[in-house]
Amino acid sequence: MAANMETPRIRALKSAPLDSWVLLSEDESAVLAVAKTFEELSQKAAHFSAETVMLKTPPSWASFSV
Repeated sequence: MAANMETPRIRALKSAPLDSWVLLSEDESAVLAVAKTFEELSQKAAHFSAETVMLKTPPSWASFSV
């Protein structure tokens, strides 16, 4: 597959710390906040619009993960 598969979402996820909770923008192109726990990220998320995405990054990226 010759096409570059690195989307804005993948670039944002690669920039996020591993094994952390991250808050992504609505279009998933930017990391808005990072936390060690879901509860901490939930508190940080309250300061942003409701249209955000919360997820946990893995401890390490496998080549097929991103």
